[in-house]
Amino acid sequence: MQSGPGSKRPVTLDDVARYAGVSQPTASRVLNGSARKVAESYRERVLAAARQLGYTPNLPAQAMARGTSRTVALVISLISDPYFSAMAAEIMKQAEAVGLHVSIAVTERHADRELDLVRELRGQQPRAIILAGTGYVDPPSEQELVDELRRYEETGGRVVLISRNDLPFETVDFDNHEGARSLARELAGLGYRRCLVLGIATPLLSMQQRVEGFVQGLRDSGVSDPRVHHLDFSWVGARDFVLSLTDDELRDLQLVFAVTDDMALGALAGLRERGLRIPEDIGVSGFDDISTLRDVVPKLTTVHVALNTVAEEAVYRATTTDTELTRRTVPAYPVLRASTPPLTR
Repeated sequence: MQSGPGSKRPVTLDDVARYAGVSQPTASRVLNGSARKVAESYRERVLAAARQLGYTPNLPAQAMARGTSRTVALVISLISDPYFSAMAAEIMKQAEAVGLHVSIAVTERHADRELDLVRELRGQQPRAIILAGTGYVDPPSEQELVDELRRYEETGGRVVLISRNDLPFETVDFDNHEGARSLARELAGLGYRRCLVLGIATPLLSMQQRVEGFVQGLRDSGVSDPRVHHLDFSWVGARDFVLSLTDDELRDLQLVFAVTDDMALGALAGLRERGLRIPEDIGVSGFDDISTLRDVVPKLTTVHVALNTVAEEAVYRATTTDTELTRRTVPAYPVLRASTPPLTR
């Protein structure tokens, strides 16, 4: 279909250039406010063609292409989760340090919603899209998500992933598997043998990696595989599961490991409701090292993730013009605290 007066197809910059008989870069310099000089005769031809064809510049796209858009879009899984709220706060802090604003979109841990949000954001043309929610195991819409993000990049945007390696884009990762594996080896060295692992029923890659890493760490230490249960991904889910265990099952345990600190705190609450003392009767450990742990008694053993480093690296990658960056993996390491003392029993 031909573009021009009466045409239904949106008029593009290429259409204006052809109609005016000039190159596309020349038409762009005239219509997009370039500082480079254009001969007056060319300028008049381009402006006349734009008026006759009804061309309207895409101002958000121009701003992004010039690197002047001041917004970074952050897509996270769940704002009520202490880990993700801390992640969002760190990213906002780092973005503000370089004069940028952050808009936040929440997927509620649904792959389809993540795809819908990216489609909406692509139309809004932020300077960058940061996907901080973990990837999914065998997501049905993965290729569609890749395609949407590729189209966004083609218009000048940047895509950055945090803690997921399932998509072919700039990535800031931390080693969930190795962090959990190292924690298990440390705890086995303290004498813990009979362990319960609280995973999640939602098919999230990072949580699966934490379960697999912890199991592998016990195997490395000559400890038999722990009991693994996949339950609701929440403080309440962990608490309710612990409350559902029989007295015999609880007596047989030396340690509960949960794949997040929030779930570990739920498990700790459930154990106390069952009349158990922490750590005298049973040890508890988590993963993430969220800031609220400073108020927990006893201090919780966990795996530390340097969210400030993750956020700083993500914002740098969202704003740099460097196209030769490689994947950055931020170490995650165990921090042993009072909730898992050496066993003497």
